Amino acid sequence: MTRRRATLLALAAVAVTAAATVLADESALDQKVRTFLEKHRGDWRDMNVPWVDGQILHDLVVKNGHKRALEIGTSTGHSSVWIAWALSRTGGKLTTIEIDPSRHAQAVRNFEQAGVAALIDAKLADAHELVKQLSGPFDFVFSDADKGWYLQYFKDLDPKLEAGGCFTAHNVLRSGGGGAAEFLEYVKRLPNYRTTVETGSGEGISVSCKTSR
Repeated sequence: MTRRRATLLALAAVAVTAAATVLADESALDQKVRTFLEKHRGDWRDMNVPWVDGQILHDLVVKNGHKRALEIGTSTGHSSVWIAWALSRTGGKLTTIEIDPSRHAQAVRNFEQAGVAALIDAKLADAHELVKQLSGPFDFVFSDADKGWYLQYFKDLDPKLEAGGCFTAHNVLRSGGGGAAEFLEYVKRLPNYRTTVETGSGEGISVSCKTSR
């Protein structure tokens, strides 16, 4: 065997080993998140999204390759874990905002247990104020806070949402949604957004994807 061939084979072996290590790490994280979600599948209360809606958010982020995500309304972190899990696959990170100290503290504990804490910047703040201050840009937003503020959140974030990005909102099919219906009517009329509604658990997730500036 020539020295050149031996060197190439050695380099190939190193590359294979490195790739296997990455895959093992990814599999370990996937397993940890999946185990956490399965273990707590019936435990989520306190305004968290149902399992099927979490799966919808995860799949949307992965499908579109989103990387710069914002969540308004962490609660205790069910949807955050799903979104962060997806972002682990795309190389992204999540900023999530919660106003209640006890829910925020529980969410942070959940992120640690699920193995996704490094992917999440969990902020304890009033989203009414903080959303205006965030510089962005974002390519994925999930709104699940006060429904009466959905439209204002959207207006504040529209200039910070990249073309190709998606603004999603929970509970848009719930009767008496307290502003969700007004928000949905507004975004459906925008010519530079394509809006659909995922029924999921029945509460409805609107998905408004920005086609242009």
